Amino acid sequence: MVDRRTLLKLSLAGGAGLVLAPGVAFADDTFPPVPGMQGDRRANELWYHFDQVAFYDPVPGVAETYQALGDYTGNPNFVEGFMTRWLELSKAADYPANYTAWAAPVRDELQFLSDLQLKAFDRFYAPGSAGFVDAFGYFGQGVLFDPRRAELQQQVHTMAPITNYQGWHAYLRAMMFLEIDRDRWARINPVLAFAWATQSIALPDTNTPNPGLPRPTMAQLAATWLPRSSERLDKDFQSVPYPA
Repeated sequence: MVDRRTLLKLSLAGGAGLVLAPGVAFADDTFPPVPGMQGDRRANELWYHFDQVAFYDPVPGVAETYQALGDYTGNPNFVEGFMTRWLELSKAADYPANYTAWAAPVRDELQFLSDLQLKAFDRFYAPGSAGFVDAFGYFGQGVLFDPRRAELQQQVHTMAPITNYQGWHAYLRAMMFLEIDRDRWARINPVLAFAWATQSIALPDTNTPNPGLPRPTMAQLAATWLPRSSERLDKDFQSVPYPA
């Protein structure tokens, strides 16, 4: 999907610490057949599994964690709550100390969230692999059509609403400042931003798969966003809902 030479150049240049590692051990043909599915099979399975364990068939502890984070942020939608607080505190002169202090009381909940999400990612992709970056690119383009989500009226795996990218960056940064899997999230942060920038151009529908963006466009987006540091992305994600 993203030109591998572009990714290799970025990894060799250092950039955001992207590491191109081999994929995981099991083959795509071990996934159950899904009639009508469109797009990359492994990426579809990643995002389906991610949503299942985090939302629709949550593992033990998820509901309690979301409740605690919602109560703490003052918003039942804790992702939105983190975004609102981060947008406010990140503009202050004492950032990130102020934001770190604010997030510290929910460190245990953020650790649970980090464990949940990284385990979901690592089930399907080696950390930092080109396939992992591709999965976010497909997600941003809205090319992954999964009929298993028909009853949810969201058969395309993509971000809805798009401001959840800001929210994900917000609690991701809280994890980093609290030394929760800091290096992993520092590498994932620019991949998240890459998906955000991609979706801002593709503007996918949640039920009709997009044809996808041209390969040169995806290569340019990768070259623009993947090398960015989290400090630079703190500035980029101030722009809501789309990149400036």
